[in-house]
Amino acid sequence: MSKTPPEVTLFIATGCAHCPAVLRALNDLLKQGAIGRLEATNIAVHPEAAQEHGIRSVPWLRIGPFQLQGSYTPAELRKWVQRAGIEQGLRDYLAELIEKQRLDEAIALARKDEGILKLAIHMLGDMKTPIGVRIGIGALLEDLAEHGHFELAQQELRKLLSAPEAQVRADAAHYLGLSPDSRTREWIGPLLEDPSPEVREIAREALEEADPS
Repeated sequence: MSKTPPEVTLFIATGCAHCPAVLRALNDLLKQGAIGRLEATNIAVHPEAAQEHGIRSVPWLRIGPFQLQGSYTPAELRKWVQRAGIEQGLRDYLAELIEKQRLDEAIALARKDEGILKLAIHMLGDMKTPIGVRIGIGALLEDLAEHGHFELAQQELRKLLSAPEAQVRADAAHYLGLSPDSRTREWIGPLLEDPSPEVREIAREALEEADPS
């Protein structure tokens, strides 16, 4: 847990079935000193607050860097509070966004925070990362490439080209093939001699994608 307890912003609405339980759990954490400040807003009274934050459903809350929505148990909320300010917490958060079909939010985070993008690519290089999350990170990289936000990504992906795992090298080659950088062939070319047949094949496909001529 970080040295300074995180601040929490909560949005609820009159009639929401799950909001009272989330509010009670957060109040308990506030009393215990696990969070430093709790700011709660009822969007039925202040609908402009919901519009300002783009809130479409409640309960909606931000715990430190984490934006969460929906019902969470007291134990789950405590875990997110404890995760605030540590790298593993960010890994868990990024994985949750992808697993809960909130890829647009993950992409938005990666665009504005280089640390999040580096973390995503580090997770791609970790074979312990669940396959569904790895696929989601791939979709994130494809979006960044399509919209011209790929410079940092390609720098980090190059580091994975020499990874000990063949799957990681193949993934790095595949996603680097999305780069418009003229140096792509120079970076991926050595993998044409990789000991893994799969890596060699992916490298060839990536080079064809990068330079169809």
